[in-house]
Amino acid sequence: MFKIGNVEIKSKLVLAPLAGYTNSVYRNICGDCGAGLVYSEMISDKGLLYDNDRTLRMASGKIDKYPLAIQIFGYDIEEMVKAAQIVEKECDCDIIDINMGCPVRKVIKANSGSYLMRDIEYAAKMVREIKKNISKPLTVKMRLGWDHDSINCVEMAKALEEAGVDAIAIHGRCKSDMYQGKSNWDYIKLVKEAVSIPVIGNGDLKSGEDVKRFLEYTKCDAAMIGRASFGNPWIFSECLASLDNREYVYPSIEERIKTLKRHIDELIAIKGEKIAILEMRTIAIWYVKGLNNLKEFKSNVVKVKTKEELIKCIDDLMKLQ
Repeated sequence: MFKIGNVEIKSKLVLAPLAGYTNSVYRNICGDCGAGLVYSEMISDKGLLYDNDRTLRMASGKIDKYPLAIQIFGYDIEEMVKAAQIVEKECDCDIIDINMGCPVRKVIKANSGSYLMRDIEYAAKMVREIKKNISKPLTVKMRLGWDHDSINCVEMAKALEEAGVDAIAIHGRCKSDMYQGKSNWDYIKLVKEAVSIPVIGNGDLKSGEDVKRFLEYTKCDAAMIGRASFGNPWIFSECLASLDNREYVYPSIEERIKTLKRHIDELIAIKGEKIAILEMRTIAIWYVKGLNNLKEFKSNVVKVKTKEELIKCIDDLMKLQ
């Protein structure tokens, strides 16, 4: 257990913000498997400011069972302050997070995400102003730096702590790496040693053994799991077992499919059948990764438009196992 501000986190495992995946249904599934803290998808400050209904639905945490951090991104400090205030007022979350790590082109073009790693003073000013205007704990997710010639994560972490941030999550790559290459745990370790606030580490955590080695080496307060959880919420159960030195047996195919169908039903309940099934086309493929006879399943599932059609694809696949 660790704390971010006044929020108690009951495990050292955190679900990363993942665009298109970390809606409230998947957050709860991962929490049931052992994630102690879950993040929303990255949400634009402008979407919040201009009363975008879809954006507010993305930010809603009203059915979350586990501590929730809602992540916002933007560049203009005044707009980010207002966006954070909207989240605090309108959304049932526990923590507000600023994205200073996203490396994708459209975010960088808006001077957001990893772009903020280029100006420590400005990033610290943003944290300071937001912190003054909200009451919930404030965190930042960042990277090692803009590129390998300008790694400044330790200096950034110190400046953000001084500005009042309550915790830092750090991905062990630079913006220039995107998602390629190897996550550098050495720099994450240096960040942890440099600050007194909680540090959550992220990058190349694909198994329980990875997480155990990572936490032992870096001494981070928690490990954040992202892409390794796609269709595999049980990675959190595996990691808990590894940290407790217990053996873990992954669920049967039948249990995996049961969870997939739960995901479908609960997503339909909050988003409606049309939107939920469009999203589940991709998500369903991740759940069945590694099963036999996937070629036909994949070609069929990308065409489904109704729950009935999707369930038929799944049931037909199960008959071939």
